[in-house]
Amino acid sequence: MADYEKFSKQKLDELIKIQDRFKDSFKIDSYANWFYDIETEVLRLYNNDEDEIFFKYISVGTFSLKSKTWMWNWFNNSSIEKSKSQLLAIKEIGIENRFTKLIEGTFPSDEFDGWELTAICLDFFHGIGAYKVETSGLEQYLLIIDTADKESVEVKKLKQKTVDCVHHGYSRPAFVCQHLTLETPKGFEEAFETYKGMELDEEDDFQAWCSKCEKVRIEHDGWNEESESFAKIKLICENCYFELKEFNS
Repeated sequence: MADYEKFSKQKLDELIKIQDRFKDSFKIDSYANWFYDIETEVLRLYNNDEDEIFFKYISVGTFSLKSKTWMWNWFNNSSIEKSKSQLLAIKEIGIENRFTKLIEGTFPSDEFDGWELTAICLDFFHGIGAYKVETSGLEQYLLIIDTADKESVEVKKLKQKTVDCVHHGYSRPAFVCQHLTLETPKGFEEAFETYKGMELDEEDDFQAWCSKCEKVRIEHDGWNEESESFAKIKLICENCYFELKEFNS
């Protein structure tokens, strides 16, 4: 039986070397913003529309900062990435060598496991680097497997699904009433509780309205011609949405 500590350390050392080349080659640290799309499995790093780069990725798993647990993406029922089934090959390695961390779908952990497990996947799938994103107390580890051309089908599909915001570039669409601004707080009512970076069901969108709209909505027994006319819902991007939420809440 192989020694897991020795095995994982070797893979982590290899990741460190590859990651240095990855960061240097693509100037990863120069990008202030990120956006990833779970359907196309494309990661976008950007400062603006002219300064952006796209990568194809495999989502390895997540580390919860609250519960201090790791969860493999193949074990995550809410994940819809098509590549998640590929990770079962890593589980098979675990079964063959009795490596518990490669077998169990979720287990008590720390943030170091995230890089360690990503390193093992990087070697197996011949990745070119790794990237970590954090949303609402979850660190998600993405294995970068290749660059994605701006003219590729995946990137075009990503851009079709997103809003081209003059302030934030491409990000997911959101809908708010005409009264929500960054000038005077007006309250913030949502269709459901949200946080930045959360995964949405296919039929859901970020939706919010002010306190006055909520009063009108209740008076008219919900959304109808009268309440919608008062709200005059407008389209914005996800980043603008959460700026409005922070200011108006």
